[in-house]
Amino acid sequence: MYRLKPIRRARRPRPPRALFEGANTAFWVMLGVAVIFGGGRAIGGIPALAGAILPHGVVAAEASDAPQFVGVRLRVAYDEFGPSKFAPQVLYPVVYHSFPDWLSRHEARDIASATELPAAPSGTTPTIAIVVDDLGPDLAHTDRAVALPGAITLSFLPYADATPWLAAAAARRGHEVLVHEPMQATGGENPGPQELRTDFAPAKIRSLLAAALNRVPGAIGINNHMGSAFTADGNALIPVAEELAARHLLFFDSRTTPDTKVVGVAHAFGVASAERDVFLDDEVTANGVDVQFVELEAKARRQGVAIAIGHPHDVTLTAIAAWSAHAASRGFRIVPLSEAIRLKTEYAVRLSLAETR
Repeated sequence: MYRLKPIRRARRPRPPRALFEGANTAFWVMLGVAVIFGGGRAIGGIPALAGAILPHGVVAAEASDAPQFVGVRLRVAYDEFGPSKFAPQVLYPVVYHSFPDWLSRHEARDIASATELPAAPSGTTPTIAIVVDDLGPDLAHTDRAVALPGAITLSFLPYADATPWLAAAAARRGHEVLVHEPMQATGGENPGPQELRTDFAPAKIRSLLAAALNRVPGAIGINNHMGSAFTADGNALIPVAEELAARHLLFFDSRTTPDTKVVGVAHAFGVASAERDVFLDDEVTANGVDVQFVELEAKARRQGVAIAIGHPHDVTLTAIAAWSAHAASRGFRIVPLSEAIRLKTEYAVRLSLAETR
């Protein structure tokens, strides 16, 4: 009699151990070379590098043993805002996304203009700083802002998914970077997630601000997003000034209310601070932005230094790029925000000393 032999399932062929070891060696050698010459940017390309070098199945087989690079550096930053769905290297192709409601419905900008400085000393070259804020949620327009000249300062909303990597890219291109900190507005308008509110305890205000600062690598300070209620409350501003003073950061006042107390409170705690002079795009048209540039130039000539805020609209970004290209030939000097704040503060001190004599 014939006995039936048990049928054995065919085993999936496995790569020989030597292949694993050789692939591992090649992977780490090439990664080391990439990191030496490419710095942090090489880290973001680890998955692609592994896929290109290791045989099929090796990456999956050893994934559990692989070092976890991506996301470790910013893990603490996500405690308040949650994880991002964007990988650091995925910036192209960019896709247009419309602004959320709280970006398209800004508080009214027709409030009184910022307090003007005295006439500039004779022989002073008119100096201008431009800040573009509301950056982060709209990748396409943020990318355009990052491509502007390095002297333009860029301010990022901390809650946007791609903010950490976009802000880091902006800093690498030479821009000064700010946190566009959401603050309580009047009239019930929504400035976005994790806003600072006047009824929060000082410890909570400091905690939220610290979380926002952790989301924007290389930030030199903050400016308020909305905030007409919060910036008018001196007591609420104290923990903000304390946190900024401890970190040696500045507070640029977007001046969304004539009742703002930002500069006074900031200076009381030794925090560098100044107000904006002009909103470039109260009227989001090419003609409207051009009119505001005329006003900006006039203030810079009269005061010696002036600071403008613009937003990532097509007409605004186009106008900033065109104006910047011809600023020197028109007799203006473009500086980063920190330099403009320093100059504004010096001029204010000179005025104060002159009045006491």
